[in-house]
Amino acid sequence: MSRTPRSEVTRILVELCANPKDTEGTERLLELVYEELRQIAAKIMRHERSGHTLQPTALVHEVYMKMVDQESLQWNDRAHFLSIAARAMRQILVDHARSHGAAKRGGDLQRVTMDDAMAKEVGSHFEMLALNDALDKLGKEDERAGRVAELRLFGGLTVKETAHVLDVSPRTVDDDWQMCRMWLSRELSDATE
Repeated sequence: MSRTPRSEVTRILVELCANPKDTEGTERLLELVYEELRQIAAKIMRHERSGHTLQPTALVHEVYMKMVDQESLQWNDRAHFLSIAARAMRQILVDHARSHGAAKRGGDLQRVTMDDAMAKEVGSHFEMLALNDALDKLGKEDERAGRVAELRLFGGLTVKETAHVLDVSPRTVDDDWQMCRMWLSRELSDATE
């Protein structure tokens, strides 16, 4: 995945915090982060059920509009911006699943099939709502681990970026991520039985 110039994104984000109505800055930010957000969204959407009505481009636009409409957001840098985008993607996908009649058991379930790389992370097949419930449960048991999972799964952040966002060491993120993968795998396999 191609990464945008961190310093340029951070500079624009700082400027937008000072002047949220700066449409030129907002447009420049979108130019710099669009492809990265699109790649993250495409990776997430690739695992959605066939016939899903939300496409990666639409997801990116919804996320971006949700984020730039928030005048009170204070973005520290690119990694922080992507962490907020990860949470927004998760919320939009869960809301979309709920609005299309998905129920935890039966009905029009939104099944998610993971590719080999993600399958190694948390399991091979599950429902978006089951993942959301599992992440909520994990977050209640271990808030930092829940954030690590969200940032890694929905934000596409690296271990180093996740560590930066959470202000912990990369070793701590590695340890949390290892625990998260095992915990989510067990939780999601229980949810599909």
